[in-house]
Amino acid sequence: MAAFFSGLSRWFTGTPKHEAPEPLEGPVVATIVGGTIIWFALFLVQLPFYGWFDDHGHTWWLWTCLAGGGLGLIGIWYVRRRDAAIKRAQAAAAARGTESAQSAETAETVETEPAGGPSGAPSPSSAD
Repeated sequence: MAAFFSGLSRWFTGTPKHEAPEPLEGPVVATIVGGTIIWFALFLVQLPFYGWFDDHGHTWWLWTCLAGGGLGLIGIWYVRRRDAAIKRAQAAAAARGTESAQSAETAETVETEPAGGPSGAPSPSSAD
């Protein structure tokens, strides 16, 4: 028995042989909405046959479909918030990127001007 567990432990410890794949990005909200609609549709289709399900001990089929639809509503709420947060983060990163580009451009302009000012004439403060 100890040999079994020692052999099993190598599967759960150590370094993985392959890198984890990148997460799939796609129409997540549409996928969750579609799945939720399917769960609710399955519930509504089975609802007229509640007596048959009850007679055969299969009412859990109806409640599973209803639970799937309810969890789907939570999923829709979650993925919409997630998408909004991703878009806010991308917008903030883009804004920081343009700000840093503008500040770098301003720094280059200041460094390339002659010591006396833009016209090349000595400034009043440098005459002291």
